[in-house]
Amino acid sequence: MRAVVQRAYGAPDVLELRDVEVPPARDGEVLVRVRAAGLNIGDWHLLRGIPYVMRIVFGLRRPRKRIPGMDLAGEVEAIGAGVTGLRPGDAVFGWGRGVFAEYASVPAANVMATPSGLSFEEAAAVGDSAFTALIAVRDQGRVAPGDAVLINGASGGVGTFAVQLAKTFGAEVTAVCSTGTADLVTSLGADHVIDYTREDFTRNGRQYDVMLDLIGSHSLAASRRALTPRGAYVLVGVKDMGRWFGMARQFKALCTAPFVRQKMRVFVCKHTRADLTVLKELVEAGDVRPVIDQRYDLAQVREAFAGLGRGHARGNTVITV
Repeated sequence: MRAVVQRAYGAPDVLELRDVEVPPARDGEVLVRVRAAGLNIGDWHLLRGIPYVMRIVFGLRRPRKRIPGMDLAGEVEAIGAGVTGLRPGDAVFGWGRGVFAEYASVPAANVMATPSGLSFEEAAAVGDSAFTALIAVRDQGRVAPGDAVLINGASGGVGTFAVQLAKTFGAEVTAVCSTGTADLVTSLGADHVIDYTREDFTRNGRQYDVMLDLIGSHSLAASRRALTPRGAYVLVGVKDMGRWFGMARQFKALCTAPFVRQKMRVFVCKHTRADLTVLKELVEAGDVRPVIDQRYDLAQVREAFAGLGRGHARGNTVITV
């Protein structure tokens, strides 16, 4: 089969398209014929191996898993021993490892039937970005009806899901984005849009019950000015991570928390089957839809990573296989 192989940490040119053996479906696994795979910011960090501390887990000199990619959609090709509820030919979506390939073996518990009405590309886009947004809105922000929510970085992969989820939870949503993406976030339900090239949301005097910060473009002190006295600041991500630990902003937020009335929240996204079910139900109900910015073929994976690294996305990036 064709697969993308990462030979080292670095720029997109460390990725190569090679012929490799099709992996077997081991006990509790399914072999999926991958039709589409989602490309996320986490994949970008794993490509570069930055911050360096992550290499303790993923490999010191080079990635232990040579085929990158986590979010997928496709068809069940074969099932391993002990797998029930799935059979060859079923259309599925979910997550695993090594999905930037024509075939991937993943735990059966990580996949389920694709949401009705979605293409493989759209289903693959309901991945890490959607999980992250759901946890940020529901669990960390604890968004409730009537809350004023600001989303800094609303037009990207996580942001487009976060806008829709916050609206589903009954919030009044203010989206911070660039001039060219205002129309997109408005179409997703944002009640107000702040163009960061023209207005600084930390200096306009408005305050919010919940702030989801996806890019860390303002200091923590400045961001707190835009919160109500007991508001919640949820740090989802930062645009520029440090080379070594990459957690300076998260550490500062946690150290600030005991001394302020506002809530400082930091989290690590965890994928679960329960949340995959929630996302599927929200999509099928019409409350959430994946937004795809760019589509690339498997042979264009270097270009896909390069585009992701430049930023300014309007939704999610998907690789077709």
